[in-house]
Amino acid sequence: MEHEAVKGPVTSPAVRRGGTTRTLWRRIREPLAQSRFVKNFIAGLFANFVRLVRLTSPLVKGSTQVAGGAYAHLEPGIIALWHGQHLLTPAYYPKGRPLVAMVSRSADAELNALMLEKFGIEAVRGSGGRDSSRHLDKGGAKALIALKKSLSTGKNVAMIADIPHGTPRDAGMGIVLLARLSGRPILPSAIATSRRKVLEKSWDKTTINLPFGRSAVIVG
Repeated sequence: MEHEAVKGPVTSPAVRRGGTTRTLWRRIREPLAQSRFVKNFIAGLFANFVRLVRLTSPLVKGSTQVAGGAYAHLEPGIIALWHGQHLLTPAYYPKGRPLVAMVSRSADAELNALMLEKFGIEAVRGSGGRDSSRHLDKGGAKALIALKKSLSTGKNVAMIADIPHGTPRDAGMGIVLLARLSGRPILPSAIATSRRKVLEKSWDKTTINLPFGRSAVIVG
């Protein structure tokens, strides 16, 4: 009796095309991620999106301003925000009022820094964990000095209060240290919209605010 040849699994053309596409994407992904042009383009898209949210989400009665509102007499101050709930701040910050924001030195945060530039907001790069040595390694000391100098010249500054990938909504010592060194008050701030998508699987429950709803700003 003749034995039939054992054939391996047949790969369909669609599967082969999918594998080729993934391989091609891996090859171009890193160069794209390093491209200043691509980063600026994406940052511009983000900036226009948050502008759209602001324009189509009128403030509810009782809202204040991120700066220049009821707490203007406390300025220059340290605007405190939480991770994952800070994305709309540039669009709601009053035009013409100087603001310097601390942004992580991580590659992911570079888009955030570029987006701030689209709103005329100066970014100071630096971040730090709860341990002081790590704080120094990540440029936190230089960033705090730069923020303190900005406060001394009358500019508001903004910081994310909680530690990246730590316990969300648990403020680290960096913002407390800045307040102590500068003698300026911390102004807890929050912006929320009625239409939003919460990324439940992210460590900080990142909120993606959506247009065509209502918005509210709370300070203090």
